[in-house]
Amino acid sequence: MSQPRLRIWPALLFALGLEVLFAVLLALVWFGALREQAAFRFAKPMVLWGLTIGPVMLALFTIDLFRRKRAMRRFAEAGTLLRMVPGVSFGLSTARFIALRYGLAFVVLALAGPQFGTRIEEVKAEGVDVVVALDVSNSMLCEDLRPSRMEVAGRALAQLVDKLHGDRLGIVVFAGEAFVQLPLTADKSAAKLFLSSIGPDMVPTQGTAIGAAIDLAQNSFEKDKLGGKTIIVITDGENHEDDAEGAARKAAEAGILVHTIGMGTPQGGPLPIKQRGQMMGFRKDKQGNPVVSRLNEQMLQLIAAEGKGAYVRATEASTGITELVDELRQMDRSEIGTYRFAGHEDRFQIPLAIGCVLLLFALALPERGRVRSLVNLIPQAK
Repeated sequence: MSQPRLRIWPALLFALGLEVLFAVLLALVWFGALREQAAFRFAKPMVLWGLTIGPVMLALFTIDLFRRKRAMRRFAEAGTLLRMVPGVSFGLSTARFIALRYGLAFVVLALAGPQFGTRIEEVKAEGVDVVVALDVSNSMLCEDLRPSRMEVAGRALAQLVDKLHGDRLGIVVFAGEAFVQLPLTADKSAAKLFLSSIGPDMVPTQGTAIGAAIDLAQNSFEKDKLGGKTIIVITDGENHEDDAEGAARKAAEAGILVHTIGMGTPQGGPLPIKQRGQMMGFRKDKQGNPVVSRLNEQMLQLIAAEGKGAYVRATEASTGITELVDELRQMDRSEIGTYRFAGHEDRFQIPLAIGCVLLLFALALPERGRVRSLVNLIPQAK
């Protein structure tokens, strides 16, 4: 009787094929859950790292199959093999492994909290409307506030964006002219995107048209809308060229508060000239003297008084935004929009049930079976 041939490759190829198919399906599910407004997601995606135990289990299963194959080859003849070994069935072993491996995988998927967006809710958002009028003139490059007035103003705007919850924000930039940079929106990401591009080159004409900026900010509000509306002017107040106090008074008569934040110091400082971040000198007047820019605090206090708002001066330690946000919190809040929200319902029961069935099936399978079902003995002696 010749040496028996023990076939384990069909079992291994079957297990490997299932592993590849499962990995592909899992990747499709994962990338689908990453999409914006996806109807499907995982509540605890970090738990999915537990699925990495699957390939480890397959490797251990492969090693075990080869170990048993070597042990069975020690018997030289099929007759000896049949008499001495009750039979470790490769088919039953493979079925048991697959049930155990994917039973655990589905339990991990259940623990990751799969959710489907099938619950639609109407959500009413209430808040206040805030339009920031930001001075981007050359005088804002002065470094009497470190690192510069412009950068402190940008930091103030960033803090305001972070502190607004359920409110809408608009942005007007001005120098010699005023332009709407961001219409009123509740999208914080749009406001943060603007912060990276703040600079004097945003407005072609130099100057400080505070009045025009307040008028443009006032026109940004919905006229028939009730509730809190406010304008925050961030500027050094220098070289203003129009009737800023009158514009603030007109806004207050329309029910819009006008607050001001002063950027700079009364002592002021020279205006730097920089090229590609390198200091090249300071701006000079026609007589060759350095141009000194100073905070016009009195003007900003008058604008705030006419606009029935508050004035705060920014420092290197505080931008003044916290004080103004406290003022905003005391304003009447109105409905600023109704949104349809697709809530996500838990669906962990489905993979959990599949996992439990597979694990019970794995426990129910016998470890041993008839050897002839898995050991192909060829050729037989005649």
